[in-house]
Amino acid sequence: MTSSERSFARRIDLTSLQLFVAVCELGSIGRAAEREFIAASAISKRLSDLEATLGTPLLYRHARGVDLTPAGESLLHHARSVLYSLEKMQGELSEYADGVRGHVRVHANISAIVQFLPEDLGAFTREHDAIKIDLEEHLSSEVVRAVHEGAADLGVCHVAEGGNELQSLPYRDDTLALIVPAGHRLASRRSIAFVDSLDYDHVGLHSNSSIYVAMHQAALAANRSIRLRIHVTGLDAMCRMIENGLGVGVMPLRAFELMQGGIGRGLTSVALQDPWAARQIRLIARDFSTLPVAARMLVKHLHTPAVATPAQLAA
Repeated sequence: MTSSERSFARRIDLTSLQLFVAVCELGSIGRAAEREFIAASAISKRLSDLEATLGTPLLYRHARGVDLTPAGESLLHHARSVLYSLEKMQGELSEYADGVRGHVRVHANISAIVQFLPEDLGAFTREHDAIKIDLEEHLSSEVVRAVHEGAADLGVCHVAEGGNELQSLPYRDDTLALIVPAGHRLASRRSIAFVDSLDYDHVGLHSNSSIYVAMHQAALAANRSIRLRIHVTGLDAMCRMIENGLGVGVMPLRAFELMQGGIGRGLTSVALQDPWAARQIRLIARDFSTLPVAARMLVKHLHTPAVATPAQLAA
């Protein structure tokens, strides 16, 4: 942080930011004063000082209340972000007083969450019950961005080789398969090239998901298109759509196997012959060596699982 940035940070008053947000939300200095139990003149003075500090008007004042200037709209966005971060910081720090000894923010894609993380995180928390893990599901591209921007300590997702500046470590192997209804004409095939499934309607995941991107690229390479009938946001929804005759779909094989006792009972999997169907889920961080102790402990646990499953040993 430069000296000018430090000076700016010192001149911004958090109470003034809170009052500015209140005025914006209520559209009136008077209503904000009532809600915040402070004199309207005191709010007006703080807003004037804030405008002087920033060197630009933030509000259009009129008889009915106030409206935001373009600079005010920008400040409102940043002020809400700052205040949210402070609330989150307060919440996390208060947990240490209640016995928490570490806090790890993890963002992961759906493949990792459905197939592997429940068992792995469960085993970790049983060994380290004073460490809190916040887990959020996102697309792989969003996981990478969250780690890069510091919104997550650790990411678990598919990443393109050399595609970003983050550090990564292998986590688990991930195999994709074509899922079809049990009575489908492809159901008797042991394996299939993805291009041979393009004669049929498809049920696809989000267009920005790593699975759909791989499918789209494979179709383009074959000078074909995907007959996409519907986009879904989850693997369980995909299985239900396929089971009800809306098409075939590509999903992680282990995730399908985990669902077969329930949602996927009327479905079967066909191995994909394409090289892109064999993938690797990786752990990502800006710098593993500078992670907090709790996060480094989790990385060690995930990178070197204590007991390999039969599927892992066979992989």
